[in-house]
Amino acid sequence: MIAHVQPCSFNPERQDFAPYGLTCVYWQPSPMHRPDHHTEIELNFLKSGSVTYMLGGQKTVVEVGKLSIFWGAIPHQIIDYAENTVYMVATIPLQIFLQWRLPEDFVQPLMQSKLISEVNDKRASLDAQLFDHWASDLSNDPVNYEETVLLEMQARLTRLALSFRTDASEGSSKDHLSSVTDIGMNKVVQMASYIAQNYTQKLTVTQIGELVSLHPNYAMNLFQKTFGTTLLSYLTQHRVSHAQRLLTTTDLPVVEVALQSGFSSISRFNEVFNRSCGCSPREYRKSHELQLENKFEHA
Repeated sequence: MIAHVQPCSFNPERQDFAPYGLTCVYWQPSPMHRPDHHTEIELNFLKSGSVTYMLGGQKTVVEVGKLSIFWGAIPHQIIDYAENTVYMVATIPLQIFLQWRLPEDFVQPLMQSKLISEVNDKRASLDAQLFDHWASDLSNDPVNYEETVLLEMQARLTRLALSFRTDASEGSSKDHLSSVTDIGMNKVVQMASYIAQNYTQKLTVTQIGELVSLHPNYAMNLFQKTFGTTLLSYLTQHRVSHAQRLLTTTDLPVVEVALQSGFSSISRFNEVFNRSCGCSPREYRKSHELQLENKFEHA
């Protein structure tokens, strides 16, 4: 890390879904007593150490030297990290990311809470240089370098997407998201962002369609074409992830977990949770009990 650069760290007073925009910064991991949410795509690159997130209700480790990517609207919270961790974080506005038309079998898992990482660290030295350049360019001369940085980010993520396709879906013939227009993509971004910010409230497909001035059926088809899942499934996924996080990080009664996650009844919550997780909420809590390190308790 360049000596004069002051690393950033999570601000607990930061408003949920306040935009980061296009950024690339050095980051200092710190205890997070609540998750962060933002609508940008987030890239992590660790130069040393390790970081463990609670991401959408699942414990996920980001390893050194392996570029990792996830959608920031999925609740993400650092729950552990190595003391020697040095890493960098870049954020890309979702609208720009989707307009790159990367392969569906790369984009859709990201939109459905998956963290995708390089399978090895063969590109670690090149990635370290890229992130250093992006941080310097966006800090010192963003007006002149923003387009260049975005082109380099697009190229790097295209390589990651093609690698992911080779490793996870050999022989896949899925098309890119070429049939969705930029206008349609913008409407999908609005719908997804609205759901991510309001899933604990009562939402309907009609209401979401009206938000973007689309007929409910057309809104559902457009959303599924882009995200690979239905609007209602996507809404439910957010609620289940929220419940998973509450079950593993709090001692709230199960009924309260259901209500705070956006479910209208405990019976509906139990049914959906069992179907999604293969066990009851109580069984999930028992098998995924999260014991935070002392440094998180006393930070």
